Amino acid sequence: MLKPLALGCALVLSGCATSIPPVEVTRFHLGLPIERSTVAIESVPGADSLELQTYNNAVRGELGKLGYPDADLSSAFYVATVRVMRDTREALAQKSPVSIGVGGGTGGYGGGGVGLGLGFSFGGKKRDIVVTQLSVQIKRRVGGDAVWEGRAQTEAKENAPAAQPGIAAGKLAAALFKDFPGESGRTINVP
Repeated sequence: MLKPLALGCALVLSGCATSIPPVEVTRFHLGLPIERSTVAIESVPGADSLELQTYNNAVRGELGKLGYPDADLSSAFYVATVRVMRDTREALAQKSPVSIGVGGGTGGYGGGGVGLGLGFSFGGKKRDIVVTQLSVQIKRRVGGDAVWEGRAQTEAKENAPAAQPGIAAGKLAAALFKDFPGESGRTINVP
């Protein structure tokens, strides 16, 4: 039997464990079957970096699991354009929202759904909350028709493991493609 002091310490320490926050996911598609075929991963022009490659690789891996193998841009049936935004809540509150939408009258969504939050610090410097958003749009290479797009977003303290690009990339990509293609126009939270 645990002594009261040992039990109290165990409870306090279990509350200190850092959990990875849930991911907010929104997806849009035309409601038609998305043929399984090859896909080329492409970054937004001018946004190539080593960090972005981490996100591209995470997206490539999730699409491969779903039966959309990687291919060269010149021969792929689809092109998946990957965008990543990482910033602090404070900085995002000062920026204007960005909207994206799938063609064909399915609608779109605004990227301005970031609220303000309060942070409490128990000594030391206040830690910013990092907001990381992964957006992917899948288009047919020939014709450029968008067939699917989605956005996954998570928040974590800047020094938390969940704020690191390698962990965030995998978690965001897995959440974004969970139950692909997902319900169009609905925002869900993925643990």
